[in-house]
Amino acid sequence: MDDLKLFSGNANRPLAEEIAGYLGLELSSASVGKFSDGEISVKIDENIRGKDVFIIQSTHSTQGSAENLLELLIMIDAAKRASARRVTAVVPYFGYARQDRKDQPRVPISAKLVANLITVAGADRVLTMDLHAAQIQGFFDIPLDHLFSSPVFVEFFRELDLPDLVVVSPDVGSIKMARAFAKKLGASLALVDKRRPRPDVSEVINIIGEVKDRNVLIRDDMITTAGSVVEAAVALKEGGARDIYAACTHPVLAGDAVEKIDRSPIKRVAVSNTIPLQKNGSDKLVVISVGRLFGEAIKRIHLERSVSSLFD
Repeated sequence: MDDLKLFSGNANRPLAEEIAGYLGLELSSASVGKFSDGEISVKIDENIRGKDVFIIQSTHSTQGSAENLLELLIMIDAAKRASARRVTAVVPYFGYARQDRKDQPRVPISAKLVANLITVAGADRVLTMDLHAAQIQGFFDIPLDHLFSSPVFVEFFRELDLPDLVVVSPDVGSIKMARAFAKKLGASLALVDKRRPRPDVSEVINIIGEVKDRNVLIRDDMITTAGSVVEAAVALKEGGARDIYAACTHPVLAGDAVEKIDRSPIKRVAVSNTIPLQKNGSDKLVVISVGRLFGEAIKRIHLERSVSSLFD
């Protein structure tokens, strides 16, 4: 492991430090700040010539800016120009993923654009988790390892030992994730049929499956405005569900999402630390770390071992 170098941007340094701790390493030194005019400044402070470099940086927006994405791109460029042998972009949360197809006239495919930017910046490989849509893997012309957060969430909910459990997909897009989750927990499956009249707004039409007098677990890849998960929880409660839980990989939690969750019938929401929670988070939110999972994946990539066998 002597030629493995871990770097972190400013998006989620605590997760990067946890990954480094799992690997028994220190984060390598890099100065990532700003010039006086606000432009991003990057300098790698140690020799990485011929090294296997991993740059850990989620690309969620911070206060409406794209700084996290720009930091990642500039750090990749700096590592490549410093003659790193291989540069892997470790992106726990892959932002700009919701526009993954041209479903309306005159809209971009921003997920493909970001994939191109990461590739052109000089990344040789990408490691990410629970993409919003599986086809985004095909937007990259470089190898991509796609991790699943399910093992850490399955372990958490098994310990809760919830009887009569139903796993609910909040929409058709999440049904595959929910089905796999239900199978691992030995639970049945239900689906919330909803429509989106406009972006970030959802309306529940129907619940497909039996939820009356059952404990319910809503499984999704991200919570942004919390509209979908809260609307689903209200509909499930009206359908006779008992306790309602939720599991979400990426806690984007924009706007008043936390307040919505607090006012909702959801008892507890388990989220991962791919995105750091704000200090004013809800007491209903439980953070489950994916640091060990990323650490093991990085170790296997470095040693040229199988990553997919982590999920066998």
